[in-house]
Amino acid sequence: MKDQVLCVDYFVTQVEDKPGSGAEMGKKLAKEGVNLLATLAFPTSPGKTQVDLVPENPDAFMKAARKLGLTATGPKTAFLIHGTDKAGALAELLDRLAQKNINVRATCGVGAGGSRYGAMLWVAPADVEAATRALGAQVATHHHV
Repeated sequence: MKDQVLCVDYFVTQVEDKPGSGAEMGKKLAKEGVNLLATLAFPTSPGKTQVDLVPENPDAFMKAARKLGLTATGPKTAFLIHGTDKAGALAELLDRLAQKNINVRATCGVGAGGSRYGAMLWVAPADVEAATRALGAQVATHHHV
């Protein structure tokens, strides 16, 4: 099966860097019917964690965020990838970008079991259009994986 690459909207928020912060935010969003396709969290300063959220429905996410008083910036653009796991799967996609002189600013990949993998990657905003073409990415307002 061919890799599926989606050009997705993501939103950035900050939470306290303490046990349960992510769970609390996730439960509140779920209660509002928000399905997240991906999240990435990492510490940014003492006591603070940045959380990147890729909602299935960006409009529903923003509505829920406003209702919950969640400060989120975006939408920003990233690429959400899933496909058949094999040696070098992600390297092949990264090479397509390198061949077009597009720098990848960040990436995260994970084996998903059942010979599948998932990944996210980020490029500079000025490179999104060229990266979309190089990766053969699908662009959608609502992301269905």
